[in-house]
Amino acid sequence: MTIDQPTQHRPSTTAPRQVHLVAHFPGVNSATVWSDPAAGSQIDFASFRHFAQTAERGLFDYVFLAEGLRLREHGGKIHDLDVAGRPATLAVITAMASVTENIGVVGTLTSTFNEPYELARQLATIDHLSQGRVGWNVVTSPDAFHGGNFRRGGFLPYGERYTRAEEFVALAKELWHSWDADAIIADRASGRFLDPERVRRVEHRGPQFTVAATSTVPRSPQGFPVIVQAGDSPAGRDFAAANAEIIFSRHTSFAGGQAFYRDVKGRLPGVGRTEDSLLILPGASFALGDTDAEARERSREIALAQTSPQTAIAWVEAIWGHELPGLDPDGALPSTEPSDGAQRQGQVSTQVADRTQRAAQLRDRAKREGLTLRQLVAAETAQHTFVGSAETIAADIDRAVQERVSDGFVLVPHLTPGGLDEFVDRVVPLLQERGVFRTSYDTDPETGANPTLRHTLGLPTPPHVPWTDAAEPARESEAVA
Repeated sequence: MTIDQPTQHRPSTTAPRQVHLVAHFPGVNSATVWSDPAAGSQIDFASFRHFAQTAERGLFDYVFLAEGLRLREHGGKIHDLDVAGRPATLAVITAMASVTENIGVVGTLTSTFNEPYELARQLATIDHLSQGRVGWNVVTSPDAFHGGNFRRGGFLPYGERYTRAEEFVALAKELWHSWDADAIIADRASGRFLDPERVRRVEHRGPQFTVAATSTVPRSPQGFPVIVQAGDSPAGRDFAAANAEIIFSRHTSFAGGQAFYRDVKGRLPGVGRTEDSLLILPGASFALGDTDAEARERSREIALAQTSPQTAIAWVEAIWGHELPGLDPDGALPSTEPSDGAQRQGQVSTQVADRTQRAAQLRDRAKREGLTLRQLVAAETAQHTFVGSAETIAADIDRAVQERVSDGFVLVPHLTPGGLDEFVDRVVPLLQERGVFRTSYDTDPETGANPTLRHTLGLPTPPHVPWTDAAEPARESEAVA
């Protein structure tokens, strides 16, 4: 992150904003360095256990798991350096919750290729099993490449993805709210354990779903799972303002982060929400060293390791729009011009609006900085958000939160599973010394119970009005446009 001026010590009379930290399990992206001797398995439970317990030792808010519904491809073939396995999210977060006590577990699950009743039931179940520590990162996954793995294929037009997501989330909340808090009666004498008068049948008819269902799972300890969202388009920002409680943002630059923060938080009053009901947590990588200079050198080494020769060639071929036989990753960019063809889905690069213009930009940078093809791709794709000594990184994170670039960060280490260890050991204590990060998890002062994820995040518990007190207890859900 670019810091415009040195961080000054905060006056002791100022109450600092608290930093939120999230641990993103590395994988399902090109940032993971599999060639490092310290790299572990993507599917061995020991990796997930180590990572989750390290994050809990560091007092992080939650562990975050992305989901890949299909292996990446390039030129119609599976990319040979993709992550070695993409296990199912729900199974993994359940397992991580079972070996931790306080930290939350948040999984990425699509609203396009799941169904509301089934997913709401699964998440509510895990929320109960974990004593209220679950969150759901809602993604829309509209493309036919991923859809090919499912019964309906790529059936959803791009413009409808947030329409479906909005109705999906609204219906899930209907199901989560359909049990009154006192619906369960522990009366062994009469043999009744459930008051059926306090469980509502959900009748929903909308453009995306028609559901008549009775939830099988009681209201969870935190009301319902915390809702996370990562959209950045105008529609995505509107969806987040109306539905999300955390935004997993991509805006990590100082000015860009502040602009995004102001924009999204500024939408909240229009939907009847307060600023503290939504947290903005950008994804961030880091490179630590004993000195800032050492960290910069380590950052360059990690970036190059994150960019294998095969990945560098695949990235350039995706920009050029066709295969480039004989391309040397340690040589120059291709001298040929890009093709005009549309980029095929599943490639390892993002979409390119103007191939010729993009190629010219890359050539200019390579010439200006004296970079080989692989070095250029590393510079374009593998730059780290925080680079410096532990003291520098702690100061930069603190300043970003105090000046409302974000409410904290989702840290993405480059190694599985031990890449978070040094951050927990070296940076977290410095944040605690600054008075901006917790020194323990809170517990219920009366019962001593472990905190729910909402409590850890400082988010409000969703209000719940017993439907039995409403004028229309069997009301029909209205679809959200």
